[in-house]
Amino acid sequence: MADDTAETLPSSTGSSGEPFTDGYVGDPAVRDEWDSRYSERHRLWSGQPNGALVAEVADLTPGRALDVGCGEGADAIWLARAGWDVTALEVSGVALARAAAHARDAGADVRWVHAGLAEAALPPASFDLVSAQYPALLRTPDAAAEHALLAAVAPGGVLLLVHHAGMEDHHPEPQDAAFDPADYVWPSMVAALLGDDWRIEVDEERPRVVPEGGAGAHHTDDVVLRARRLR
Repeated sequence: MADDTAETLPSSTGSSGEPFTDGYVGDPAVRDEWDSRYSERHRLWSGQPNGALVAEVADLTPGRALDVGCGEGADAIWLARAGWDVTALEVSGVALARAAAHARDAGADVRWVHAGLAEAALPPASFDLVSAQYPALLRTPDAAAEHALLAAVAPGGVLLLVHHAGMEDHHPEPQDAAFDPADYVWPSMVAALLGDDWRIEVDEERPRVVPEGGAGAHHTDDVVLRARRLR
């Protein structure tokens, strides 16, 4: 792969106390929604890497990794400390500021990108690992998010997509009307787009390794999709 990925990626930096405010590429409404959600709590997630990520990359040789929807940075930091060259993508500037501060504290070098996945204009076929752990990717008629995930993976690289099992067909209760699973991308939708140039290595439900604390801890099972791009 080319060595100029860092130069071609949109990137932003922020201080530990301020949200990322410059250089955002994406839907402002989505950014504002997630900034508001993160601002409601001092820490939204557990601070520990996701169990499925740790398990699935154990046999991979570190290379370039893209963490989609990196949140407060636990996965990106874990990957960086494991030897990966990490680019972390997130719509929330509040979350990215926390992630950058956590990375500094951990001595981890991560490239932070303040953008939506479909709008980020990532260099195609540039990442040996594209990891999306429980991403909130909105569906569009042209399947922009799904295609962006696939396009980012380098030949020989791996796409790892993990989500909460059972949510795809979940019918929201009236009090949860603001969240409709039909609005979001699920692993089955990405798997349906995989052609002959991909090999599915894992496509299963399994018990979730749940870190202590953080949102989403009530979900007990994961859907794990791991696919390798052959060419």
